[in-house]
This record gives sequence, structure tokens and C-alpha cells, in this order.
Amino acid sequence: MLSIEDNNLLTHVGPGTPMGEYLRRYWVPTLLSEEVPEPDCPPVRVTILGESLIAFRDTNGVVGLLDNYCPHRRASLFFGRNEECGLRCVYHGWKFDAAGNCVDMPSEPAESNFKDKVKIVAYPTQEAGGVVWAYMGPSDHVPQMPDLGWASCPDENRFLTKCVQECNWLQALEGGIDSSHISFLHSSLKPVDYTLTVSNTETQGTALQDKSPRFVLDETDYGLTIGARRTTPDGRYYWRITPWMLPYGMIVPAEEDAVMTGNMYVPADDNTAMVFRASWHPSRPLTVAERTEYETSGYFHEAVMPVTYRAYANKSNDYLIDRAKQRTVSYSGIKGIQAQDMAVIEGMGTISDRSKEHLGTSDSAIIGARRRLLREVADFQEGIEPYAPQHGELYRIRSAALEAPQDIPLREVAAGSMVL
Repeated sequence: MLSIEDNNLLTHVGPGTPMGEYLRRYWVPTLLSEEVPEPDCPPVRVTILGESLIAFRDTNGVVGLLDNYCPHRRASLFFGRNEECGLRCVYHGWKFDAAGNCVDMPSEPAESNFKDKVKIVAYPTQEAGGVVWAYMGPSDHVPQMPDLGWASCPDENRFLTKCVQECNWLQALEGGIDSSHISFLHSSLKPVDYTLTVSNTETQGTALQDKSPRFVLDETDYGLTIGARRTTPDGRYYWRITPWMLPYGMIVPAEEDAVMTGNMYVPADDNTAMVFRASWHPSRPLTVAERTEYETSGYFHEAVMPVTYRAYANKSNDYLIDRAKQRTVSYSGIKGIQAQDMAVIEGMGTISDRSKEHLGTSDSAIIGARRRLLREVADFQEGIEPYAPQHGELYRIRSAALEAPQDIPLREVAAGSMVL
């Protein structure tokens, strides 16, 4: 259970809100690089942390991120002309570069210096891992880029998608770090042949057999190490270890040398999240079979509509649930992990009323993440700058799924298996 006040604090992300200002201390994933594929291509709309913005790639290949509204008469720059290293408003021709400078004002006299007095809100960007990242905080606290494995590996090692979800970012994140629901929501009613899919391994069947994991949490500088512990038939522990990386990142537990999948649950606004999902291998290119699965199976990566990046299986069509298959094939009757997650998470409402929850021991990770976020924001409001944004090396980690003797604690299990 979370108080209404704390729920509002964690879920409201607009300018001037406590959580919104805290999140602006980090580099924020904003859009896929492929959305602005070439210099002088059409601009695209972006909503991030409650702000309506326009992204464009200028003539030199630099990605600009500007306020949607031209500071002249508030016309939308989405209809602007992307040309000659700037975005020009079609209403009166005012033109702005990627840094927000007004570089041309043809509606004013040639001798006027008025353009030198006008700027538009512009945020610095970087590209990494096929994603355009933005920094939306004060210029004297620019953070380091997080050294995420999927963002620093070669392109051929990675498969990346984006999906817009109709819920608050915290709901999406909490679904990602909840390791107990896989025994139910993502389970099959038929015996699974784990040799037929590259996304699973036989050991992960233990997670489906033992439906009541014991959770162990370890606080770290990057966030939380979340260990879900199940007992194997031979009396060992099977650990699914999820790193939650402040503020909105996590990696799905994966065995050694397996392809990993990580998510970034980024707030578009209070009621909408963007999920950037990357499947990658740290030391080799993805195989043809792996890429084919991610592109066609719908198991890990949901098919989305062009431009909007909303899933084809969505709330309006009940996520294409098949009630016949729910009786005989899968626990949910919904195809694909991401669609299954969305059905549950979006069904809570755009902002879940957490004051009406009844949390149990299997919700330990949820409780731990909320407490950490509340503490982070409280410290930030007291003038204490967050530590993680200035230490990008903290994110150089991976997840783990492995068996270990019962007498080895989580910290030791993680130390030997989570370093990239």
C-alpha cells in the first residue's frame, strides 16, 4: 500500500514536480535514431517528461530537440521545414538551430537584431545504442552517459524496439522488476520444449514449477539487485537476479552467454510510458535465428504500428486474447510477453490507486524500489544531488539466472555473475 501523496509524488513527472526534476538529472531516452533517419529528414513529435517537443536531424547529422511551439506566435514546429542546419517555422519563417538559437527571422527588417534576443527551449542530445538521449536538467549538472551493455555493443549484436504503453512509467517499471508473475502470467499450460526457442532455457522451467519465490534485495549505488530464489528438485537454489538501474532501467534475468533483454521504462507524461526494449549479446552478433524470432514471433518484442509505436495488440482489442487457447495453451490466452504485461499493467488504469493494494512477500522488489525512489527524491529536495547520474560505470552490469548451493548469499552469487 502506498499513500495517495506518495503515489502522486512518484508518478507525476512534469516540469517543476519533485519526481520530474529528479528524473531530469539523468540522460533520458527520447526516441529511436531510426525515427530521424537522415539529415534534413522530416521532424517528429516527441513527448517526454510531460513536455511537447520536436526532434529533427539537421544537415550535419546533429539531432536537435526543441520545444514544439515556436516562440513567435506558438505555431507547432512539427510542420516546419528542416533545411540548411535548422528547423524553420512555416508560419512566419523563423528558423532555429539545434542549440535553440534563432538564426533567421525573415519577417523582420534586415537591419533588426531581434533574432539575437530570441531563443527556443532546446535540449542537448547524444546517440547511443540506436537511441537518441536527451538531457533536460540544468547545464551545471550534466550527467555521464550510463554505460549500458546494449547501448555500447556493436549494432549487429543488438535488436531494439520501442512500444508506447497507456500507463504511468512506474506501473511499467514495477511489472518489469516483478519476478514472481512469470510463474503465472507468462506460463504455458503445455510442457515447454526449451530447445525450440532462443529466448528460453531449460533451467528457467524451474521458475514456472516453483510459484512462490523468496526475494532477497541488495541496495547498490545503481539501484537494487533483486534476487528471486526458488528451490530446485535437487535441493539447490535457482536464482533469477534482476538489476534495477536508477531510475527506469532493468535487465531480464538471463543465463551465462545467453542473449539478454533489457528495458527502459521512460515517462512520456503522467499517463503514458515509452518502453525501449533491447535484446543483445555482449560478445557476438545475433544469429539469424535470434533476429528472426525477435522480428516475427512476438514473444519478447511486440509488433507496433508505424509512427505511433503503439502495439497492434492493445486495450481496444483486448490484446487479441484467445479464450480457447487460455483453456488449453497458455495461462493468459494472450500471445507474447510484452502484450501479456500490457494487458495487466494498463488494466490497472493509467495511474494505479496504490492506496488500495494489499502487498505480500512476493512484492518485496516493488516495495524496495518504491522506498528507494522516495528516498532519492526526498534527498534531492534537500539539496543532495543523486549519485548514479554522475557515475556511468555503475551501469556496466548484466542480469543472471543460475543455480547455486544454498549456503552462498545473494551478494556473492551476484558478484560472480553480473559483471560485464
